[in-house]
Amino acid sequence: MTDRAGAPAEGTARGRGPGGPSLRARVLAIAVATAVLATVAVVYTVSAARRAEPADPPSAFGLDRGQLYFRSTREGDGAGRVARVAAAPSADGAAAMGAEADPAPDRRTTGGPACERFYAAGGTALCLQRRPGIPPAAYAVVLDGRLREKRRIALTGIPNRARVSASGRMLSWTMFATGDSYATTSFSTRTSILDTRTGYLIKNMEDIPLTLDGRRYHSPDVNYWGVTFARDDNRFYATVSTKGRTYLVEGDLRRWAARTLRENLECPSLSPDNTRLAFKKRVREGARDPWRLYVLDLRTMREHPVAEQRSVDDQAAWLDDRTLAYALPGNGGKGSDIWTVPADGSGAPALRVAGGSSPAVVR
Repeated sequence: MTDRAGAPAEGTARGRGPGGPSLRARVLAIAVATAVLATVAVVYTVSAARRAEPADPPSAFGLDRGQLYFRSTREGDGAGRVARVAAAPSADGAAAMGAEADPAPDRRTTGGPACERFYAAGGTALCLQRRPGIPPAAYAVVLDGRLREKRRIALTGIPNRARVSASGRMLSWTMFATGDSYATTSFSTRTSILDTRTGYLIKNMEDIPLTLDGRRYHSPDVNYWGVTFARDDNRFYATVSTKGRTYLVEGDLRRWAARTLRENLECPSLSPDNTRLAFKKRVREGARDPWRLYVLDLRTMREHPVAEQRSVDDQAAWLDDRTLAYALPGNGGKGSDIWTVPADGSGAPALRVAGGSSPAVVR
């Protein structure tokens, strides 16, 4: 077929029939369709995998008084899931143990939800989860007294701290937005507060007006973490960092305000009688063993170290008004163990649970 000048028709010269698409266009269309199908397949596969991922099974137990709850880190024994033991150790496990001693059998009950961080009080539990994927997903899961899910909040980052007020009403969690350690300055956190009674969520505590050394303070590098609540569910204490320094902050949710009280104080934990704060204090620079566990009397504002001399990078929990519990790396740096120590500075550290973290006693 030729045109009036005798040259091949345009459609024939370009490899297409009369009125049909060119060969190049057909190849391009096939390539685009293939790419689209491949993308759809990947999305479907990832979505299907997430849908197929088994949901957390019902917990084998609930929140009962007199029990010490924790996240098990012992391999082959419900690692990553919440477990529990009696809050008061048995007679054969009551004595203080050296770091190399074998712990008495803890007679743990396993079968709780899978959590990266866990805390419970007042018939409410908070479970921070992290799921693999592209990108990884993280959640704050609110659980009732039977450890059944009540609410799930999507998060970004790495779970780091979790706290529940004594009444079970107020919840707080901290996520590493960047970095994964407080031992350096190259990290950023995001801390949230949830009122379970009203459902109101403070997504980022950095929005709370801050007074530092008596003056209203503004800085883009302010970070909050490690919240602990008073019994009134309104007052709270937390750590704030800015310009390379850390401070103890006292906050008032109703007044929507916070003020610094003291420098060099991290991860506060309020005693059950609301008179003292356990905290970690930086005692040396650098990332090697930087902290020591201290207790601050809020009436006198005097502090003292406890008998634990190892570096504790944890938000300690009060088992009662006399005893602190905290996690330390296990033997060989594998997993972690839960230790206890008197809060008044006397005594010696005692190994409470081998293969555990995130301790919380239900009263």
